[in-house]
Amino acid sequence: MAPARRPGHRPLSDSLEIRTLTDGGQRAGDVAGEVASFLGAAQKSLDLAQYDFHLVPETAEIVGGAIKRAAARGVAVRMIYDVGHRNPIPVPPPPEPDVELISSLGVPHRPIAGIPDLMHHKYAVRDGEAVWTGSTNWTDDSWSRQENVIVIVASPGIAADYTADFEELWSKGIVEESGFVEPNPLRVAGNQMRAWFTPGFGEALSRRIAKRIRRARRRVRICSPVLTVAAVLSALCERLDDGLDIAGCLDQPQIEGVIYQWGIDGNAAWKLPLLRQALKADFSAKPSTPWGEGTVHDFMHAKVTVVDDRLATFVDEVRARYPRFTPT
Repeated sequence: MAPARRPGHRPLSDSLEIRTLTDGGQRAGDVAGEVASFLGAAQKSLDLAQYDFHLVPETAEIVGGAIKRAAARGVAVRMIYDVGHRNPIPVPPPPEPDVELISSLGVPHRPIAGIPDLMHHKYAVRDGEAVWTGSTNWTDDSWSRQENVIVIVASPGIAADYTADFEELWSKGIVEESGFVEPNPLRVAGNQMRAWFTPGFGEALSRRIAKRIRRARRRVRICSPVLTVAAVLSALCERLDDGLDIAGCLDQPQIEGVIYQWGIDGNAAWKLPLLRQALKADFSAKPSTPWGEGTVHDFMHAKVTVVDDRLATFVDEVRARYPRFTPT
């Protein structure tokens, strides 16, 4: 008998799984258990790149315990994490990662200065064979109060690309000199996949997303805290004029922050008409709690663009939770 599918899980094959998180849709401890299960299968190596790693004692014991046990049985564990950030930025700054927790793991670790560029990764590479990646940070609110997408890929080729990106950051510690791993196509579970890294291939990735939007036949669905990339905004405006079914969900405080900043920034104000036109599509926005020290971090945090694919149902489910967004 096949095991029952857990809520939010979309296993596409033995090599590829997509996990979606919703606000209140799962417990942080359950997601921590899934992370620990992934880490616990390591036999040779674990490379962890985490923008924010901040857990309460209960979940810290689950995830941290898995890391400690891996190191104790001879697994080579390394960890990088972001410290510092530039202000102002159009997304809320994170709380500082729990350096005390990271140090307590007893594994080699390295802070990556987030000035002027954020080390924004959220991935783990296991044994050079499998990758856990996606939009979720390793925090309790990320796992229980935010919309997020997790992708788990068993592919030596994809893992090699992530390892190469990790090595760029581990060896140099400079964000702007990373992300230069070629996004070559690889076959995974019968599908063509590419691993895209930024900032090295950031502009190329933006153009790629815009190209896919322009080629859409039935629909486009987007979950993203903000929409700021000119190439993507232009593509959305063009397809909206074509009558394409376009919809999505944003984070209300964050996108309003973008609109405010662009309004006072002469170098970015030219994008405001594009944004306003794109948002004539059916976008909702989550009225999340504005970022603050000690506040709940319940942002609409998923980052996914879906073109003519079944994962669009996740975006529609998220969008339906929140009110229609009209920029002021």
